Amino acid sequence: MSTLSSGLRPPPVRPAAAAAPEPRAARFRLSPADRDVLWLYLLTRISLWITAHFARWLFPAQSGVREAAPVLAPFQHWDANHYLHIARDGYFPAGAGPWTSGWDNREAFFPGYPFLLRAVHTVVPDWTAAGLLISLVAGAVAVLALARIARAYLPEEGAGHRTVVLFLLSPCAVFLAAGYTEALFLAFALPAWLAAMKHRWALAAVLTTLGTAVRVSGLFLAAAIGLLFLLSVRAGGGSRTWRSAGWTLLPALPPTAYSWYLHAHTGDWMAWKHGQERGWYRTFHPPWEAWANTWAGAFGGTQSTGYALMFQAELAAMLVGLALVALLVRRRRWPEAVYVALSLWALGTSYWYTSVPRATLLWWPLWIGLAALSLRRPWFRTVYLCVAAPVTTLVALTFLTGRWAG
Repeated sequence: MSTLSSGLRPPPVRPAAAAAPEPRAARFRLSPADRDVLWLYLLTRISLWITAHFARWLFPAQSGVREAAPVLAPFQHWDANHYLHIARDGYFPAGAGPWTSGWDNREAFFPGYPFLLRAVHTVVPDWTAAGLLISLVAGAVAVLALARIARAYLPEEGAGHRTVVLFLLSPCAVFLAAGYTEALFLAFALPAWLAAMKHRWALAAVLTTLGTAVRVSGLFLAAAIGLLFLLSVRAGGGSRTWRSAGWTLLPALPPTAYSWYLHAHTGDWMAWKHGQERGWYRTFHPPWEAWANTWAGAFGGTQSTGYALMFQAELAAMLVGLALVALLVRRRRWPEAVYVALSLWALGTSYWYTSVPRATLLWWPLWIGLAALSLRRPWFRTVYLCVAAPVTTLVALTFLTGRWAG
């Protein structure tokens, strides 16, 4: 634990005036380390696409079929279909809505990703291919930013590469390639954090605002960056830093605008939250009740074996998140602790846990901390890869064959 916590120590918070300006050209120039990360990213994408190709042959939806499913069929599952329907038909097609029988509760999903999907579709005719292209490009941006953040936090050579390896081979990494929002959100959130670390508050606010258009998690990021801003003021930023305070309010704009849009169509300001409650059991429950209900699903014999295993993974991911928050608090990493803690609160106060393993992809301090541990304890990398490789493959196959909700 001490090794991991020492690896999580950030650079000291400096006044904004003390931050050396970075040449504009250097911000976009790819270093050899950046190119190495991108090659790693591309190779893992190829590996995943190969897995998807064989999955559609080996695991058909029905037994006895003599033709494989379409090439992109492995990626046409679950939330990807919700985003496709929103992008193609809008939120309330033909006057349908929560008042309609069999409604799919699509208003639970924020509009950033469907809006971009519709724009890309004008160039890429196939909806699924357009979604995969978004995730491919966004994922590349995300891993570059993650590697740069890791290099800022860890002095060891190869820290960025090691962090990205652990991240891309994490159990739920398949969702970075699918038509989901994780890659796109991280493509905004990680550069936003990198900008905030350099006290470029306006850029951080704009990127965070784009993140809040994609996921409600953007508000958690906004809170963390707001706290980082206050800490920089306390460190001696002075009036010059306070002039940037207004930027910290910008990320509230997309959720506010979306709530106004939903109210205009449904009369409900919190229609997105109520859609989550109807469709995914996200009604508020105290954390101990959520834990008990998830435990019953995992070990109480109330679920099929596949779903019981899913609930077991939810519990494990929650424990990892709680340990991460405790570690961040111990190291007085208050902004990162706030970000992860808010995520855990949102996920841990539903009827039962849903999508906590997938949320680990958004906790960049976790991957940097694990990279620090593996750099100082080489055996840990071997153990991690031996455990993660089969689990990652299993999760990818269950998603690609439509056998798991994610």
